[in-house]
Parts: sequence; C-alpha cells; structure tokens
Amino acid sequence: MTLDKPLTSNRDKLLYTPGPLTTSATVKAAMLRDLGSRDQEFMAVVRAIRQKLLAIGGQTDESLFTVVPMQGSGTFGVEAAISSIVPRDGKLLVIINGAYGKRIAQMASVYQINAHLLQTAENVLPDLQAIDATLSNDSAITTVAVVHCETTTGVLNPIERIGEIVRRHKRVYFVDAMSSFGAIPINLADSSIDYLVSSSNKCIEGVPGFSFALARKEALLATQGYARTLALNLLAQWQELEKTGQFRYTPPTHVMMAFHQALLELDAEGGVPARAARYKQNHDTLLAGMRDLGFRAYLPPELQSYIITTFYYPEHPNFDFETFYQTLNDKGFVIYPGKLGDMPCFRLGNIGRLYPQDMIDLVGAIKDTLVEMNIVL
Repeated sequence: MTLDKPLTSNRDKLLYTPGPLTTSATVKAAMLRDLGSRDQEFMAVVRAIRQKLLAIGGQTDESLFTVVPMQGSGTFGVEAAISSIVPRDGKLLVIINGAYGKRIAQMASVYQINAHLLQTAENVLPDLQAIDATLSNDSAITTVAVVHCETTTGVLNPIERIGEIVRRHKRVYFVDAMSSFGAIPINLADSSIDYLVSSSNKCIEGVPGFSFALARKEALLATQGYARTLALNLLAQWQELEKTGQFRYTPPTHVMMAFHQALLELDAEGGVPARAARYKQNHDTLLAGMRDLGFRAYLPPELQSYIITTFYYPEHPNFDFETFYQTLNDKGFVIYPGKLGDMPCFRLGNIGRLYPQDMIDLVGAIKDTLVEMNIVL
C-alpha cells in the first residue's frame, strides 16, 4: 500500500499527539448510529473486536488468551488491571523510566498494594540485571509491571527480554502497551506477557472512550477475589462478556463502532507491519526536518521509538514554549502541550491518520513560527 497521503476533506486541526489523535473521516462517521447495548448487531461487533485484538497480539487460540474491553481511557484500563491482578497479600514490582511508570506506582499506592519501585532516568533503559536480582532476592513479589513505549519521551523498553526474566522467576507479567499496540509487533506468548493493556485512541486510530486488556486465561482465572473495585473488576467484566456477550455496565457503543471501523482500516492498510512502516516514515521525515531547523532529539537513535519524538527546547532567549505551542495551534498544528519529564523538552507524535507530507507541513509551520519569534538556531 502506498504511503502517500490520500485526499481528505477533513478540516480539523492535525493532532501531533499520542492520543487523542487525527482519525479518518470514515472512523468518525461510524459513530453516527445509535445501537442499544443489548442489540445483537452491537454484540457481534464486540465479539469481532475481541477476536481481532487477540490476533493483533499474535494469538488465535481463545482457549489460552482472551480480550477484556473496559469502559474509560487507557489509564482506566491500567488501573483496572493493577487493582484486579495483584493478590491481596501480593507485591508489585514497578519498572519505571517515565511518567507512566510512575502513574502505575501511584495506583499501587492508592490501593495500598505493596510495591517495589525500580527506577532509572527517562533516557535510560531498565536495568535487566537489577530486575533479575530484585526478583531473586524478594520472593514476596508476585507481579511485575512495565511500560512498553514510555510516552514521556518515546523510549522503547525491551519487553521481550524483561519477559524472559519474569518467566524464569515464575511471576505474573503486566505490560502497558498504550502507545505501541497496533504499530509495533507484539506477540503475547513469545514475550511471556500475562496481561497487556492499550486503548482505543492510539495506534489503531480510533477515538477515546474505552481500553482493553489482553489476558492469559490461566492468569485471569486465578484472580478470583483479588479485585479492589466494583466497576474496574477485570475478571467480573470478562465473566459477564463470556456469559451474555454484554458489558456489566453501559458500554461506549459509538466509540466501539468507530473502533471496529478503525480495525477494518488497519487491515486495509496492510496490518501492523504497514502501519509501522508509515509511522516510521513519519518519524524519519520529522526527525530529518527538525534537525535541519537546528533542533536536537532528546533520545539517542537506539532508544527511540517511531511513536513519539522528543526534542530539547531551543537554547535561545526568545523561546517560550507557550507562545510556540499557541502559534502552531493557530496555524492548525496541535502538538503535545508541555513536558512531562524533568528536562526542558517537548514532544511530537508521529501516529494517527498522519502521513510524511503532514510531517513536512509541520516542520514548515515550526520554521515559520521560529521566524515570528525572532529565533535563529
């Protein structure tokens, strides 16, 4: 499939963010229907979504793995998992190199889950030897959590190698694949993943409104009595879906119809490999253009994903991020509104219904904005 940008009549501003993101007109149009939560057509869509998500995770055997959609954003999905899969007397190892790893640790604190935090800098990969040693020395740890693509910077963590360590120590393995699932190939079994969570408004290019957990059935069935909430009970949600085909509580019907359309468009594009190729070309185009303008990337190439790219603020007295952000916004280019980490950086997303020409257009708008701010790099 060609990577050239198709013609579009979409007049919305382009979103260079990691979600919500720019979606196709046909995905948006799929929401223009009202379906009841118990409508047979809607329940068939839910079944199709669950089957397709499992296939994207490299699995087709529904006796081994399953999919549990959950109302709410990606953070709701992560919290549903963290509050549902750690035993009441268990302990969570949280591997942290960014804000979203810290968020998992915060969830553990809120639910009074005993946790050990293994933290590195935001531009450093997790210490595999330290993970191995921690699991060797602390038999109380039952569950290990890591973020695959840390949206704080775009760093890509080695979930396969971490999975090997977790499997060897016979612990439960949770992966937050919010910003990677659907664009970076992931095989649940090969990576020894017991639970993976992502959401509708990321690389599959749907709209915000629900998250989903891909779960190893054996691990999920073992969590009876673990859940610390009513609405976010992952096992109870799965049991209801298996029994009746329905959510326990009101599902986001319109959002799921849009997501079903987004899955069809993912297939039409050529699946995960083709989407990965487009996003990688977006990233390469953006990085080359920004370097030509004088910007410096925060991460070295060997740590950088093609999902989101982080750049240092220009070292110029006239640079003010709020002015930079708003000027680009006024031109129709919406970037991530500020930094999450400790370094003076900003982030540009490469995902969504964006193409290399959109990255060229963004670089042109940034160039014009620098001129307006009297900045020469």
